[in-house]
Amino acid sequence: METVKTVVAPANGGIPNHPRWPALLEADACPGGESQLRDVFADNGWGGMWTWSVFDYHHYHPASHEVLGVAAGHAELHLGGPDGEIVKISKGDVLVLPAGFGHKLLSASEDFRVVGAYPPGQERPDILRAFDCGLDEVLKSIAAVPRPASDPAQGRDGPLAQHWN
Repeated sequence: METVKTVVAPANGGIPNHPRWPALLEADACPGGESQLRDVFADNGWGGMWTWSVFDYHHYHPASHEVLGVAAGHAELHLGGPDGEIVKISKGDVLVLPAGFGHKLLSASEDFRVVGAYPPGQERPDILRAFDCGLDEVLKSIAAVPRPASDPAQGRDGPLAQHWN
């Protein structure tokens, strides 16, 4: 059974995070691996897909939301900057990050891989590290990013519609 955990974090350590919307961890939302993740994300309008890992430093995307679907393995991520929460993710989990929300890989199994994707029009995200830009400038960019039309894993009526209002 799929469950959703929300993660909120105020700006900290040079990471702005999103001022209104939480990160969403949808446990076991797509257990079928890379092919299922790619198909489901595409069916729900998310594109610009790639398969890899997660950077091992705090970073964020100031002008795009991002989904990370775990295709294989397991990992611990630090969400929301240095004072944020540490979460464990594993195959089938889907993590939806609003624009500005910090994330960093702490540890992972050797086979850990994620499929990343973005809403329409946001497929080429900028990647910023802590303190790359002034907070006021970045918050304006984050505020201008529209809410996606659908949750990448569960469509129009998924958790994103419930938690990002």
